[in-house]
Amino acid sequence: MGAIQPWHIVLVLLAFVILFGSKKLPDAARGLGRSLRIFKSEVKEMQNDGKPDAPVAEAPRELPPSDASVVAPVTTTKPDDVQKSA
Repeated sequence: MGAIQPWHIVLVLLAFVILFGSKKLPDAARGLGRSLRIFKSEVKEMQNDGKPDAPVAEAPRELPPSDASVVAPVTTTKPDDVQKSA
């Protein structure tokens, strides 16, 4: 008895059409949608109020200059100079 039946919803919608007219209902729905969108964005902005917008990235670190004595010398050999061991 206390539960909302589908015909209750139909009756409420019919009352809205009679009260506001069929021409103003789309405008009212559009206005309600805009209001909800604005409300939603304001709530989201309030939640993000104390948080920074984006995490601050550290500047890339430069490697310290390398010591020239640590680098091993590079030697090249020609394939003709290599002896075959048999």
